Amino acid sequence: FVQRMASNLLGIMGLIALVLAAMGVYAVMAYSVGQRVPEFGIRMALGAQSYNIIWEVLRRGMLLTVIGLAVGLGLAVTATPWLSSLLYGVSPRDTLVFTGVPLLLAFVALLACLLPARRAASVDPMTALRSE
Repeated sequence: FVQRMASNLLGIMGLIALVLAAMGVYAVMAYSVGQRVPEFGIRMALGAQSYNIIWEVLRRGMLLTVIGLAVGLGLAVTATPWLSSLLYGVSPRDTLVFTGVPLLLAFVALLACLLPARRAASVDPMTALRSE
């Protein structure tokens, strides 16, 4: 009973951490897009299509995500020998965990970047230029 309760609690905390990570990525990308509204307005006034703006925002967000995932995976691989004594019945180099978690985090980061990207693509060029 205690082990099941502890694993449920860790699962809930992991889900909360995933939601907080998504909110953090969204907040950073929304702030970045907000700072670049005049730039996006100029680009759209010069003829950039909305998919070009979306691609630019997604590319930047996913670049930061890939860098963060690479650093995190490096630290995780480094820390697993010390944490192996805490694991029971699980391999410290579980390939499902080392591939599934980064893929899940990348997907969540992509979704978190998509909302600010769509907002950036819907910027009215005249409004953006007038605010400058």
